[in-house]
Amino acid sequence: MSQQKTISHIDHLPSTPGKFKTEKSQPYIHRLRVHSAISRLTLWSFLFLIFIICFFVLSPPSSSAAPRRALGGDSWGGHNWEKKVSRSAQTDSGLTVLVTGAAGFVGTHVSIALKRRGDGVLGLDNFNDYYDPQLKRARRKLLDHAAVFVVEGDINDSELLRKLFDVVAFTHVMHLAAQAGVRYAMQNPGSYVHSNIAGFVNLLEACKSAKPQPAIVWASSSSVYGLNSKIPFSEKDRTDQPASLYAATKKAGEEIAHTYNHIYGLSITGLRFFTVYGPWGRPDMAYFFFTKDILKRRPITIYEAPDHGTVARDFTYIDDIVKGCLGALDTAKKSTGSGGKKKKPAQLRIFNLGNTSPVPVSELVSILEKLLKVKAKKKLLPMPRNGDVKFTHANISLAHKEFGYRPTTNLRTGLEKFVNWYQDYYSGSKNRIARAFSNI
Repeated sequence: MSQQKTISHIDHLPSTPGKFKTEKSQPYIHRLRVHSAISRLTLWSFLFLIFIICFFVLSPPSSSAAPRRALGGDSWGGHNWEKKVSRSAQTDSGLTVLVTGAAGFVGTHVSIALKRRGDGVLGLDNFNDYYDPQLKRARRKLLDHAAVFVVEGDINDSELLRKLFDVVAFTHVMHLAAQAGVRYAMQNPGSYVHSNIAGFVNLLEACKSAKPQPAIVWASSSSVYGLNSKIPFSEKDRTDQPASLYAATKKAGEEIAHTYNHIYGLSITGLRFFTVYGPWGRPDMAYFFFTKDILKRRPITIYEAPDHGTVARDFTYIDDIVKGCLGALDTAKKSTGSGGKKKKPAQLRIFNLGNTSPVPVSELVSILEKLLKVKAKKKLLPMPRNGDVKFTHANISLAHKEFGYRPTTNLRTGLEKFVNWYQDYYSGSKNRIARAFSNI
């Protein structure tokens, strides 16, 4: 319509001012129309040519390899990526283990321990910023040195999980990825549902469809005991009174594990960790930030139970937890499903992994004061209603019976190792930082 109006307007223009030469203007109009059509054709041909060039230049090369996808600054897919994945997971006679949360505290130690004994290990971690991602990147350097490749990705990424199981026939999955922390749940509850529930389901979906189905060992938590007052905590005690959202998501994970075991024949073992500590630990844990604040001469807050009661934890050193994780993996039976269908009943277990010796938090602080040679500035406050519990105490007789679990590191010895690492890692001295990286 606009084109017709333009042509009509041109038809009434005079060839010279003050005169109209309608008949003689017709050839000019015809030439203009032809020239305009040719210009449009040339323009569209040029644009089409540019599109074709861009398509071939910008499109990924056609090959049998999966396309690359960006994930948090990293990428996955392609021939070179698959070679790294396969090389890291390669084993001659041991297990082939996918470790989720591999750049986390427990994940790093477990991955290195598995690799050192000859197992094939592939790590998966999303490097989120719940706490300092630089610490996770530093742990990744340890894993690189141990020849453990860590895929940067999320357990909620179904396509990535399918690809990993296509490339590697995992015999086992050590599922340690989770949103940790009791108090943070009051600030960001959605992250707990996303990771601890949705992420766990997504992983189990990948495992049930894998051929072969792997056996699964995963990290639950002592927090599931919640308001339970019977001590020590036994696997047979009730766990239907969680005191925090974190605890509730871990309890939900245990019920979800039961469901996938029952329906799909997945072999699943849950491990209830009791307050894990040690070198390369989590900065949100009390022993960690107590150390930081004491060294900086800042006051630390120590909570008291009602009626000035003692708050105590069953502190468990990281090396003892690693032994428990490996024991659970080694005694896990094969899954019994195939193609998402159960053939016969599968193994389902739950174990406490603790130290069996609850220690008052005040004693923890006293040990740190001696090791750091600095007097802490203490501030005593009543325990807030934020999901924390008064005490934890593990009964580990079942784990001892099943795979010989027996913790050997007392709190003072473990804290001394942690303090040595902390002072080396955060000293700023290249020699001491190098020493921090070598002590694992």
